[in-house]
Amino acid sequence: MKKFIATVLIIGLIQYHAHSQEKHLDELRNLISSSFPQLERIYKDLHANPELSLQEAYTSKRLSAELKKIGISVTSNIGGYGIVGLLSNGEGPTIMIRTDMDALPIQEETGLSYASSIRMKDKNGVETAVMHACGHDFHMSTWLGVAKVLMQMKSKWKGTIVFVGQPAEEIGVGARAMIADGLFDRFPRPNYALALHVNPSLKAGTIGYCSGYALANVDNISIRVKGKGGHGASPHTAIDPIVISAKIVLGLQTIISREVSPIQSPSVITVGSIHGGTAGNVIPNEVEMKLTVRSFGKESREFLINRIKATTEGVAFASGLEKSDFPEVNVNNQYTPSVYNNPELTNLLAQELGKILGKENIVSLKQEMVGEDFGNYTMVEPRIPTLIYSVGTSQEPSTIDGSVFNFPVHSSKFSPVLDPSLKTAVLSMAYSVLVLLEKNK
Repeated sequence: MKKFIATVLIIGLIQYHAHSQEKHLDELRNLISSSFPQLERIYKDLHANPELSLQEAYTSKRLSAELKKIGISVTSNIGGYGIVGLLSNGEGPTIMIRTDMDALPIQEETGLSYASSIRMKDKNGVETAVMHACGHDFHMSTWLGVAKVLMQMKSKWKGTIVFVGQPAEEIGVGARAMIADGLFDRFPRPNYALALHVNPSLKAGTIGYCSGYALANVDNISIRVKGKGGHGASPHTAIDPIVISAKIVLGLQTIISREVSPIQSPSVITVGSIHGGTAGNVIPNEVEMKLTVRSFGKESREFLINRIKATTEGVAFASGLEKSDFPEVNVNNQYTPSVYNNPELTNLLAQELGKILGKENIVSLKQEMVGEDFGNYTMVEPRIPTLIYSVGTSQEPSTIDGSVFNFPVHSSKFSPVLDPSLKTAVLSMAYSVLVLLEKNK
């Protein structure tokens, strides 16, 4: 009898908890629906007023003002124009939610009524058109929407939420700058850190995730190839750096095709720029090459960089150059580390979001070779479990022929479908926070 009573009590508690969660979800959906018109207005304003990396003055001020309206305390100018909002609500876990804020030097061609007409000077003083072509306006609107609904639901949770508005994601320095300026020393250190990103390859209303390594290390490398100039009619009297460069390009591709396992360690070496020479009949003294190198994890990154250096030296030696004239390989130390989604955290939230959005709307994604400086937050010791997931933003397939075409991010015509994408983004992030606060009581 006692065992029977205990079983009944446990079932009752489970049913009560499920009913309580259902009520919270209904409240959450209603709050998101009522706040959507305001979020849409904020999105359009942010979209119409983009700012380049390290110049996010208006954006930072606008986000700060919106957080303060909600009742959240804000500290500005962290690592540049970065901001930190704190929403404390008693004893409990600490969850960090990050949004990026910067835009790209792109002339917008969406034809939207709120399209950007902003022009700014880049780091070289050259005036350029500016556009939110990577969805950071969407991310910021989601971030503000989550802040508002969680403030309105304070009676339902305990803990601290840290809202991080990060500058300069597009150039890979914003996260590192905020960390260096004391993000995890001056403010509560999170138990978990979350972020999201638009994904036009997924339809609106869906969520995509990738457990473990999800996005790649990004290294920008320049190689100065030296030679001995001469007349194009007498190449035997010179050492041609253009020919050396060509051999290096082929050698670098052999690293990928013959030295790296295509299954265990996906990698990319792309030579995107080669400049050398001034005339067809002149062999120049040097050539400048620029590369992007993509990999996953520390060991793979170090292996590729070492092999690039060894390959350039080997080609130079075979070409008859003295060691003092071997190519100079310069690796940008401000590299973007790969994004590692904590498997336990990722799988937990994928399951929980499947319950509220439908399992058919939760999509398992493969690794991608693009970069995201969110990976910096995972690199700080002791490690913080982190997750960045995708929010589908594409239109539904055509009812005529089933076709659908959506412009990718970084396109001058990129434009997410706001409804239901923005609602899904706010719901998924707010619910994820509530799940983690409940899990870690």
